[in-house]
Amino acid sequence: MKSRLAPLSAALAALVPACCAFAADAPDYPARKPGLWEISVQSAAASAKAPARATQQCIDAASDKAMREMGSTAGPSTCSSNSLRKEAGNLVIDSVCKIGASTATTHSVVSGDFGSNYRMESRSTYSPPLAGLAEGTAIVEAKWIGPCQADQKPGDMILPGGMKMNVLDLMKNRK
Repeated sequence: MKSRLAPLSAALAALVPACCAFAADAPDYPARKPGLWEISVQSAAASAKAPARATQQCIDAASDKAMREMGSTAGPSTCSSNSLRKEAGNLVIDSVCKIGASTATTHSVVSGDFGSNYRMESRSTYSPPLAGLAEGTAIVEAKWIGPCQADQKPGDMILPGGMKMNVLDLMKNRK
């Protein structure tokens, strides 16, 4: 199971600073449309020949908000600088976050409408290197695919390979 989660872990490590900034208290942050989203992540840490890894996520307004807020408190990461601004119809996120002993400086650009799709391109530099990486890039593409399935509840994530977990339940169990 560890090998199945390794590509996802690498991509998530590249995105932690951007997610923290994305969770910043910005009154104009767009909420995603409730339902089932397919989210693919392509990281420079993954092999150039490897396809993007796709997950599905079932959300409602409350779970979407809780997951955004989780980004600002999850893991050993604290951000000393976060900014979220609109620029040419996109959201631009800049952050400086401490992840363990490393400082991650991240610039992300998010485009899309959050009702049917969005795309985030993110570049981070790590000083000192994080898990052997001095920099990382990631592209997240998400599309709304319809209502959640009958056996899904808000917070459910279906990982590549079919493993299902509920992010909200995991958050509760960490406390």
